[in-house]
Amino acid sequence: MADRILVVDDEPRIVRLVSAVLKAVGYEVIAATSGEEAIEKLALEQPHLVLLDILLEPGMDGYEVCRRIRSFSSVPIVMLTAKAQEEDLLRGFEVGADDYVTKPFSAKELVARVRAVLRRAHRPEDALTTVVTCGDLQIDFARRCVTVRGQRVSLTRTEYAVLHHLAIHRNKVVLHQELLTAVWGPEYRDDLEYLRAYIRHLRRKIEDDPSSPRYLINYPGVGYMLACPEA
Repeated sequence: MADRILVVDDEPRIVRLVSAVLKAVGYEVIAATSGEEAIEKLALEQPHLVLLDILLEPGMDGYEVCRRIRSFSSVPIVMLTAKAQEEDLLRGFEVGADDYVTKPFSAKELVARVRAVLRRAHRPEDALTTVVTCGDLQIDFARRCVTVRGQRVSLTRTEYAVLHHLAIHRNKVVLHQELLTAVWGPEYRDDLEYLRAYIRHLRRKIEDDPSSPRYLINYPGVGYMLACPEA
């Protein structure tokens, strides 16, 4: 059975274009032209992925739609945006977006991103029961739970995947390309700015002082390490 994708955009031309591209490679597509309609169709149709335009008009913008979806669903969300500024990426990560596609985009790029996100979503859950503790940071693989000083930290699927991969290789430097390939897929292996934005956002959630990180250590030009002295 084909994966079902909800396309949300207030421009009919974009909806037709994206729908045609996705149907051509075998996906089932449903569409919405407003935030309210998107939330209603998500609840009724249960899509496997949402392609969500940020600049929806009128009513809720894409950020608000994403935030509301995250209040009841963990469905992967890929945002379509004409903006590529870091603050826009971080705002999207904050409300729960899993990925971005910047307009204008090619059919090849769109399909590659959709496939990569769905591949991550379908990845089997870890059977590990290990709990990794790094100072006040604790990562429970079995429960997919991250806490700082006993308080649970809310992470998106992708944020958890980044931290999980670094935790598996704790106290070792993970190369940029290795981390990008492991979490996002080979299509992303050279997207360093994307990775840097995610790391900065993760630091905001788990570090006491994100500007002077204790856990997520950067090795410029090489990669990142999750520092766990106790391990």
